[in-house]
Amino acid sequence: MLAELDDLVGHDDAPGCPIGVFSGLPGIGKTAAACQWAHNNQPRFPGGQLFVDFAALRSGTGGDVSEALAICLRAMGVRDQYLPAGLAERTSLYRNLSAERRMLVVLDDVTRPAQVVALLPQGLGSVVLATSMWRLGELILDGASLLHLDVLDADSAMELLAALCGPQRIADESAAAVRLVELLGGLPIAIRICGARLVTHRRLTITALVDDLSDEQSRLSRITVSSAHEERTVSAALEIAYRDLPEPAARMYRILGHFPGHSFDTALAALAAGLGTAEEAQEALDVLETASLLSVLDDRRYALHSLVRLHARDRARAFDSPDAERETVRRVTSHYLALTVMADFAVRADRLRIAVMAEVFGATDSGAVADPFAGADDPARDAISWLEAERANIMAVLRAASGFGFDRAVWQLAEAFTVLFLHHRHLADWRESLELGADAAQHDGNPAAEARLRSLLSRPLLDLGQDNQAKTELDIAERLAVESRNLVLHASVQEFLGRYWDLHDSARAVDAYRSSLALNAEAGEKRGEALALYFLGCAQSSAGDHVAALTALSQARDTLLTLRDERMAARALADTGRVRARLGDTEGAAAALSQAADDLHRAGASHYEAQASEDLADLLDDPAEVRTYLRRALTVYEEGGSPRAADVLARLAAG
Repeated sequence: MLAELDDLVGHDDAPGCPIGVFSGLPGIGKTAAACQWAHNNQPRFPGGQLFVDFAALRSGTGGDVSEALAICLRAMGVRDQYLPAGLAERTSLYRNLSAERRMLVVLDDVTRPAQVVALLPQGLGSVVLATSMWRLGELILDGASLLHLDVLDADSAMELLAALCGPQRIADESAAAVRLVELLGGLPIAIRICGARLVTHRRLTITALVDDLSDEQSRLSRITVSSAHEERTVSAALEIAYRDLPEPAARMYRILGHFPGHSFDTALAALAAGLGTAEEAQEALDVLETASLLSVLDDRRYALHSLVRLHARDRARAFDSPDAERETVRRVTSHYLALTVMADFAVRADRLRIAVMAEVFGATDSGAVADPFAGADDPARDAISWLEAERANIMAVLRAASGFGFDRAVWQLAEAFTVLFLHHRHLADWRESLELGADAAQHDGNPAAEARLRSLLSRPLLDLGQDNQAKTELDIAERLAVESRNLVLHASVQEFLGRYWDLHDSARAVDAYRSSLALNAEAGEKRGEALALYFLGCAQSSAGDHVAALTALSQARDTLLTLRDERMAARALADTGRVRARLGDTEGAAAALSQAADDLHRAGASHYEAQASEDLADLLDDPAEVRTYLRRALTVYEEGGSPRAADVLARLAAG
């Protein structure tokens, strides 16, 4: 940023007075950046450097320009008895005296463009630096360059902490230090305060400080350092920015403190605030952005810094009704439930669902929202892309809604959300979402929903190697499914039981899939029959009956293609390749797996694409091709947090 300022202020003999305006969050380091540049460039300004603290002026005289001019004139040698009384006279004298000097004027914590314009020196080569929490865009008309400071990245934050505490202390507790800068969100004032605590209290370890800050409810109040003269807190710095907000923006700020997510657009902010139009929300968001309390992300959505969000939440709890947070979470949950269900249907309309769609949309605030996936060239791909982009937000909504006991919405959202994880294996999120959903279904008194979610939960548990817990969930699901008398649900649970027995007893897996096949046939569920037949073929191959397996897989694939389920048809083809490999047909196996990997890639089924790539690598002789397919698998496993990543990485390292 300082190098950028070097380029922006131009040459010493350039006409006009260059203006650089640092803006950003309270405590982001605006004043430090301006003062550092002033120190580095001191020889450039033989006429001297002037510093005006408008925050101090506001606490004393209201921060008027006339008093700021008086400060500058005194610094330029004008005694009090010769100071003009009026603003016009002071302005004239300042211009005359500054015209004879090449000087730097630093204006700290300005709030209005006029405070900068009135103090522009007239001397050739002079420069003005201003700092402000507000993005003073009007100053562009006066030739200003706007320099917005962002939070520190992880490496820079660690450098600052090491500079404060000493590199050895960071090295001794490196993991805790990483967690500390994460909790502080890269905000320099927070890092400086915590660094000061560590220096002041030598017995305080970084680990203990992290433990102290781990509770989000009290984190903001604990980022503090006291001395004999003052107490410094992040909250106090943010409070200065908050109290200058007009009421509509202040109300939006408080609502966003309760927002259960990491990013949002204008329409969602309007819905969370219960506003009638997006225009009202946009006006408030524009003020918050101008006040540097709101960040604009690359996708044009908005986000609050984690510590800013905690301050906004604290203000909301202090000023708004006790039900305000609950109502905000309810509105946002309703919104995400509607869109996630739409996404689920866009991917696969004929999937087994316990939620009744009329009930879902009848209970939401988003009934008037058009389906964003309808009419798309590839609705399924668009839906998966949207779910992937919104994954962190939906997880936050599930947690918040669960905390408020919105049980029905939680299990309905978890059920629909699982479609993402069938394509992209984010195992930790998948597990947590289904655990929240299963508990919510139990509290809601819906045994069919609980059975569905617990059977789904077995999938990430098996992938994580937690087979015993998966079996426990499946046993509960089977009992509840029988009680529900829902044949299709019972068939689905039997299918999931087969997936468990695949890992432990091939004969019992075959029995489970045959039971699922029979139940689906009785219910007239064609896709369920095809899925059961597919898994039956896999189990038959594991039991050594490869010929029967090929028949079952072929029949399953034909039916799935008829039903236009390209993803599952591709999985059936991949397993056909695996069976052919067991029969010694290497060429046929490689051809099937290669086509399946490509089909799975097109279907967005990255986890199964990775599995096919791994198996294909086992069949190839060319080392370069082997590494290509292993890297393809590794990328998917690492993104999803799969334990398989370590095994594939080891294979690549072994060469």
